[in-house]
Amino acid sequence: MQNYKDLKVWSKAHQLTLDVYLLSKEFPKEELYSLTNQLRRAISSIPANIAEGCGKNSQLDFANFLNIALGSANESEYFLLLSKDLGYLKLENHLILDSNINEIKAMLISLIKLIRANKA
Repeated sequence: MQNYKDLKVWSKAHQLTLDVYLLSKEFPKEELYSLTNQLRRAISSIPANIAEGCGKNSQLDFANFLNIALGSANESEYFLLLSKDLGYLKLENHLILDSNINEIKAMLISLIKLIRANKA
């Protein structure tokens, strides 16, 4: 077990979640229970799964939760693209968020590979 707050990938995912919550406040009110909610759930699932994985007893369990976080990152990436294409998210904000989420995805992939290689 390790402290998730010590992981750089968790810190970046948490900050991205805060940024998305702030920006999605500007989405249309009719999207509150659809796109806004889906995006927020997907984005917050990234740091939540990292944190949950850190509490598991084995490194392989941890890697599985990181894999779930990666899936949530991909889902979030799509919802951010949809938000931009619908005109809810400015292009410059989308570019920043997209860059951040791709950095997080790369970090997750590297960490998953490292953990699995050490357990093989």
